Amino acid sequence: MSGHSKWSNIKRKKEKTDGAKAKIFTKIGRELVVAVKEGGGPDPNSNSKLKDCIAKAKACNVPNDNIERIIKKAAGETNTEKYESIVYEGYGPCGVAVIVESLTDNRNRTAADVRHYFDKSGGNLGTLGCVSFMFAKKGVIIIEKDIFDEDTVMEACLEAGASDFQVDGDVYAIETEPGDFSMVLNEMTDKGYTFVSAQIEMMPSTYTEITDSQTAIKMQKLLDSLEDHDDVQSVWHNWENPLDV
Repeated sequence: MSGHSKWSNIKRKKEKTDGAKAKIFTKIGRELVVAVKEGGGPDPNSNSKLKDCIAKAKACNVPNDNIERIIKKAAGETNTEKYESIVYEGYGPCGVAVIVESLTDNRNRTAADVRHYFDKSGGNLGTLGCVSFMFAKKGVIIIEKDIFDEDTVMEACLEAGASDFQVDGDVYAIETEPGDFSMVLNEMTDKGYTFVSAQIEMMPSTYTEITDSQTAIKMQKLLDSLEDHDDVQSVWHNWENPLDV
C-alpha cells in the first residue's frame, strides 16, 4: 500500500487491488514465503512475522486455501524460491520522502529499475536512512464506516489494545503499536469485524505538499511505477495531497 492511512490513498489502492488481484496475490505470496523462511517456520502461533502477513493477506481477500498452500510449499525442503529483502529510500519531486520495500531474486535489476523511476520523476534515490527517520512503524487497521457503529468500533478497538482511533472520511482508522497489531486484529476479527486493509505501515511524522499540478503528476507517476513493479512490495511516502485518480 502506498502512503499513509488517509482514505484517499487507501481507496485508490483498493481500487487498483480490485483490478489487479493476480499481481497483488503474487506479491503477498512472496511475503508469505519469506515470512516462513525468515520468521521461524510455518506456525503463525510461534512466527509473529508470518502471523502479521497472514492478516494482511486475509484483508486483501486472498483465499485461505491459497494462503495454506503457499505456507506449505515454503516450508517444504524442495522449495527453492529465494527472495532478498531490500529497502530503498529517496526523494521524489519537491523533496517528498519515499521508502520502497522490495523482495527480489535479482538485486541489480531491482536497484536499476527503482533508480530509473526516481530519476525520471525528477527525484533522486538516496542512501539507507536518509528519510526513514521521518517515519515510524505502526499497525493500521481500516474498517468501512457505513457498516459499523462508530462508538461500538471505538470501544472494541481500544479494549483490544489499540493506541488510536480516528474517523477518516468513509472509514475508521485504527492504529496500534507494531507488537500489538496481531493481538488487536485477532480480537477485532473474533468480534465479527471485516477490514478494508490491515498491515504494518510506515507512518510519516511530517508531510510535504506539492502545489504545482505538473509536479504532482510526476510524483503520482513515480508512485504508480514503483507500485506496479513486480519486485516492490510496499511504497511509503509523506506526500500530503496525492492525486485522487
